[in-house]
Amino acid sequence: MAMEKILIVDDDLNICELLRLNLEHEGYRTLISNDGEEAINKFNAMDPNVVLLDVMLPGKKNGLQVCAEIRKENAQVPIIMISAKSESFDEVLGLNLGADDYITKPFDPRVVLARIRAVLRRKGESPEDTAAKIVQYDRLSIDKDRFELRIDGKIVDAPPKELQLLYCLAANPNHVYTRDQLLDEVWGFEYYGDSRTIDVHIKRLREKLDGVSDQWELRTVWGVGYKFALNDGGDNS
Repeated sequence: MAMEKILIVDDDLNICELLRLNLEHEGYRTLISNDGEEAINKFNAMDPNVVLLDVMLPGKKNGLQVCAEIRKENAQVPIIMISAKSESFDEVLGLNLGADDYITKPFDPRVVLARIRAVLRRKGESPEDTAAKIVQYDRLSIDKDRFELRIDGKIVDAPPKELQLLYCLAANPNHVYTRDQLLDEVWGFEYYGDSRTIDVHIKRLREKLDGVSDQWELRTVWGVGYKFALNDGGDNS
């Protein structure tokens, strides 16, 4: 039976109650907040395992601001944004601020449950699954056990999905992944989003990795997807 704590942040009391009933039926513990400042206080006090975060919130802090503030303090906790705003711009902005997933209203509670299970499954791999999951290249180290990205020996903040995506590519250098394959590897088969999620995360990774080394790069394979390319002269695709 699940015992993880889920922080639900939404000013719509009916949505909060719908989510609470469905989550508690599955064994999750729930915390509810109806505005941004209260959400941050509850997050700091209760240390939830997952945050379900509405974009449009009353008060001084909207959901995007709450997401950014939480991510500054905690690079690992999964954040799933839920919003009536379905425009691509808003989804991309939420992902850029560190959200792991984005669901639009109206939603099926079963979809929310599937997304929660997916992010928790990725964080809760057994020790056998995560043993020695470290990849290293020139001036770069990715430790999947500790969720640590190091550049020149210094830890660089990276949300869980960002780090997992980089690990997936770097652990299989020169292997070309389609966007759908990366969604399956990193987000899991229960993910219902689309491929632009991958593009947003790759863009953020490139901003962190730009100019770090001339021995490797995140490369776009046009019409196919992405790969972690080793620039040793042995691969020119």
